[in-house]
Amino acid sequence: MTQPTVLFVCVHNAGRSQMAAGYMRQLSGGRVTVLSGGSEPGDSINPVAVAAMAEEGIDIAGEVPSILQTEDVRGSDVVITMGCGDACPIFPGKRYEDWQLTDPAGKAIDEVRPIRDDIKRRIEALLEEITAAG
Repeated sequence: MTQPTVLFVCVHNAGRSQMAAGYMRQLSGGRVTVLSGGSEPGDSINPVAVAAMAEEGIDIAGEVPSILQTEDVRGSDVVITMGCGDACPIFPGKRYEDWQLTDPAGKAIDEVRPIRDDIKRRIEALLEEITAAG
């Protein structure tokens, strides 16, 4: 089996999708190609999301929000959306999931930790599914 590619998409590519990408990179140990993008990328990563991930030993401080690229969707095996509505193009044969997660923008760290922990649980389950065949 070839290495799976997972794309994480949220509106600003500054919080949820960056935390998910950080977990997938860390937990997959390089077994998964990880991409992320936003339908309306922000100027910088949410500092509270950075702090919450740092508590888990994952550094996302150097990440930069980027625009969702159609080619990234086309080249991905799994596309995880997080509140980006209809902004994500749909291609046949891809696995799409929409994760209903609270946007961490403007929230205190105590409010972001449960979002982070929810993302981690989802990433662990997704990783198990997509690497089980390999």
